[in-house]
Amino acid sequence: MNFAIEPAKYIIESLLDIDFYKFTMGQLIFHRYPNVRVKYALKVRTKGANLAKVIKEADLRRELDHVRTLRFRNSELHYLRGTNEYSDRMFKEDYLEFLKNLELTPYELKRAGDDYELTFDGLWSEAIYWETLALAIINELYYRVLMAEKTPFEQEAVYATGKIRLAEKIKKLRANPQITFSDFGTRRRFSRDWQEYVVRTLAAEVPKQLLGTSNVLLAHDCNLLPMGTAAHEMFMGMSGIMHGSDDEIRASHNKAFEDWWDEYGFGLSIALTDTYGSDYAFASMTKEQAEKWKGLRQDSGDPIEFGEKAIKFYKKHGVDPKTKFIVFSDGLDIDTMIKITSHFRNKIKVAAFRTTYGWGTNLTNDLGFSALSMVIKLVESCGHGTVKLSDNLAKAMGKPEDIERFKRIFGHTVTLNESCTY
Repeated sequence: MNFAIEPAKYIIESLLDIDFYKFTMGQLIFHRYPNVRVKYALKVRTKGANLAKVIKEADLRRELDHVRTLRFRNSELHYLRGTNEYSDRMFKEDYLEFLKNLELTPYELKRAGDDYELTFDGLWSEAIYWETLALAIINELYYRVLMAEKTPFEQEAVYATGKIRLAEKIKKLRANPQITFSDFGTRRRFSRDWQEYVVRTLAAEVPKQLLGTSNVLLAHDCNLLPMGTAAHEMFMGMSGIMHGSDDEIRASHNKAFEDWWDEYGFGLSIALTDTYGSDYAFASMTKEQAEKWKGLRQDSGDPIEFGEKAIKFYKKHGVDPKTKFIVFSDGLDIDTMIKITSHFRNKIKVAAFRTTYGWGTNLTNDLGFSALSMVIKLVESCGHGTVKLSDNLAKAMGKPEDIERFKRIFGHTVTLNESCTY
């Protein structure tokens, strides 16, 4: 594959170049909350990244403006129509018709010192698609600048480093054939071309271990399954919709689960637990949910500790943990995946669950540069500030006063505060 940087080439050339969970959440929101107004905002967690010193504002605007000109092609909608691996006709015709006419909401970009403030304000049903698109753009522009500072030989050395590290990952995967995973690396990939190279290589080298990719365009082009369910924004957005009292905010968490089950049933029933702390999720999820839902997703905190709590949760409800999945997806590298798998496979007296992994930044952006840790999250819903607490306070988001209120509402007592590498 030719990795030559082409400045005239747009980073996003298809609205399918996006994570699958944007569509699964997008359909639910379109069906149930089409007129809810929200705001998304960029947050860069890497200290000293100074994006505005590296990326030219004109270049960023050019890419964002181009995305707003894109529309779904009939062939792309036909592909989405056929993604019914998880449930019969997952995407309904009314939603596909909505996508056919979708124009992404306007954005607001301004420089704040050496950083950028980037927000997307509008109907939730329209603004939701910006997250992975905008993050992929920012990331690739950033590394284009760093690469442009290198000689052609040095650029080749960067890709050689990436290939060597990918080969090391593949070697370890082959030595641990019980590990299965999906590519979750779109949001903070080094580049679109590099992500495609990584995914195609893995599909060829470890086809029984690569389950799929969250990137819908790559799933289409590489004949892989598109992977993904829901993100924290489902719970965050619901807290704005149900905001009349502390009790109503508390009830909004399980309302998001109920809506999800009503929309998709068993097929997409992987419960993300850490929006307001996994301890609250384990305490509030019902026996029926424990029995019916396929499994859980861990996205912050200590993965081993989470897995042990999950075993206790299932056993408390009389459910055999071996019948359930846990998808680990928090800042993974291959050694962490091996450690988690080994811990739960080697337990003698505990019936552990089935593990799989959503492997992100370390998979698609491991070429020798430091990775950026940044997110685009929902910050307002129905005019109310939203909050993510997490099982790691370094991932917490929201206004300080809102964070303290939500801690009280959900009984959040987590003290872990580990910096985010990815």
